Amino acid sequence: MPQKTLLLVSVGSPPVSLLRDLQDPLAAQMGVAAVVSKAVLTTPAYAFNKDRGQYHCNAIMRRLTPMLEPGQFAVLGISDVDLFVPDSPFVFGEADRESKTAVMSLHRLAQGAASDTLRRRAQVEVVHQAGHLLGLSYCEDPRCVMFFAQTPQDCDRKQLSLCNLCRNELQKLNR
Repeated sequence: MPQKTLLLVSVGSPPVSLLRDLQDPLAAQMGVAAVVSKAVLTTPAYAFNKDRGQYHCNAIMRRLTPMLEPGQFAVLGISDVDLFVPDSPFVFGEADRESKTAVMSLHRLAQGAASDTLRRRAQVEVVHQAGHLLGLSYCEDPRCVMFFAQTPQDCDRKQLSLCNLCRNELQKLNR
């Protein structure tokens, strides 16, 4: 049984069934139990940047942080809006180890994707963000789940698992 619990929170209106589809890969790959929160953050108008037409990750993460409950190691928002950080045209997600908060978006992952493809891409990216929350950095292996994906096709290329180097690093971090 996984020892750490990660709270998954719907931000906007991603499919609830998809949030449930993220639980097993998180347990299998990262050793964390994922719990889908009953609370939902509505479309995050507070995070919208009208000049970019996108939503700022940090503003959303600030709203997620207080949702963290005792016994949970982190909170991860699953969103359907287009996310950005100032230095990038967009991001699939962002994680902050210090605040134990992350957010991930389906918006760009869904473009041109059948439902099975979107589910797999979402699983890959949620496992990636959980890896950051657990202390892992980016990996140079394009097949590793911790590789920095810049296109949906990068996500398709990634495996749902850690490479040997990242797996060893995670074991060290969990000691």
